[in-house]
Amino acid sequence: MTLDSYQQLPQLINPIAFTIGFLAVRWYSLMYLVGLATVWFLLKWRIEKGEVAEKFQISEKKGKLENKNCQNNRKLQLQNIILNFLLVAFFTGLVGGRLGYVIFYNWTYFSLHPWQIISPFDFAMGSFVGLYGMSYHGALLGGITGMFLLARARKIDFLKWADFIVPALPAGYFFGRIGNFLNGELFGRVTTLKIGMYFPASSGVLRYPSQILEACLEGLLLFGILWQLRNQEKFKAGSLSALYLLGYGIVRFIGEFFRQPDPQLGFIFLNFTLGQLLSLGLISLTLVWLFFKNGKSAIIRNAIS
Repeated sequence: MTLDSYQQLPQLINPIAFTIGFLAVRWYSLMYLVGLATVWFLLKWRIEKGEVAEKFQISEKKGKLENKNCQNNRKLQLQNIILNFLLVAFFTGLVGGRLGYVIFYNWTYFSLHPWQIISPFDFAMGSFVGLYGMSYHGALLGGITGMFLLARARKIDFLKWADFIVPALPAGYFFGRIGNFLNGELFGRVTTLKIGMYFPASSGVLRYPSQILEACLEGLLLFGILWQLRNQEKFKAGSLSALYLLGYGIVRFIGEFFRQPDPQLGFIFLNFTLGQLLSLGLISLTLVWLFFKNGKSAIIRNAIS
């Protein structure tokens, strides 16, 4: 591929994969489903390999044949629980992501057009456009809420199950960022470097392919780290979840330096974008949670007393 072909690549991509009547199915939506399927198969593979918390292991006291049947039934039970977790997290994450975008990124517009929060139609154009605009931080809050409520309903340890799930999540998120690239959205800031590309929504201006950068940082890099640490027995419950939150906050903060700020917001504070400020908030909340979770609050109590 020549340099010119590389830089013109976004111009050649049709964001619509196929149409069914008036409904246009975008690659972006398909990448969401591919990401969900990827996470599911990775977790299913972990269950097949016996990579589950000790609390959920099969007892070895029964006969060999009976124990084998018991293990197969247990694996199916674990797979069903994980699938339920993923589906609940996926749909509550979609709701949280949409509300997060509405509240954090475009409240002024949606407060004047509240019906467009849930309407997939553009009444001005008279066409179906889908629900444009999602926030990762809102999706994270929605997904955590959904999984926590499901864990309470099932009376199972939320943190242990979260630790089992999170090493696979960045692999799915990788496809989400690829979906952003195929959709020609969330492109980067203007650059003069050869790594830049020409995007249809910003024709004639060379920009960082920040979606690819974020796919590598938030997806591949974070996945590689968490996947290597997934079976560390020395970690306390919640440690991998905390590492995921901290890791995402850090790589998202870095990636935002290459990403064009949302036009309706621009830079918020000290040339930081809203995504960076939300990521700093995520990092801070995670550190506070770890501080109290690990009993360090006893230092404060002793100092006061």
